This record gives sequence, C-alpha cells and structure tokens, in this order.
Amino acid sequence: MWNKPSVCLGEDKRELQLLHFVLFLGIYLAALLGNGLILTAVACDHCLHTPMYFFLLNLALLDLGSISTSLPKAMANSL
Repeated sequence: MWNKPSVCLGEDKRELQLLHFVLFLGIYLAALLGNGLILTAVACDHCLHTPMYFFLLNLALLDLGSISTSLPKAMANSL
C-alpha cells in the first residue's frame, strides 16, 4: 500500500545525488569564502600582524588545503 514501484527508485536516487552535490558545493564555497576573508584581512591589515593572527592565518591555509583536496572528490563521487 505504501510501497513505491521500483521504477521510481532510480529517479529518487538521482535527486538525492543532486541534493548531496548541492550541499557539498555550498559547504565548499562557504569554506572558501570564509578562509579567503581571513587570509585577506590578516594580509592587508598591519594591525593584525600579531602571533595570534599568524596562527589564525596558518589555520585558514590548512583548512583551504584540506577542504580543497577532500570535498571536490566527495562532490565528484556524489554524482
């Protein structure tokens, strides 16, 4: 009574794949934007050239590197 026919399963799977791709893309773009803003702010403002912001700059670079290697692969696998 509540079961869908097996023909519709392929369409549902494709919709879920596209949903995962869009979610991964949103996370990736938000991370790129956030880390890019941190990098720009620390690099341009000389008042932010202190050890704390140097550490923050390194964390932003590390996050950019790690997210740029793992998330595009996950996006490709979701399609």
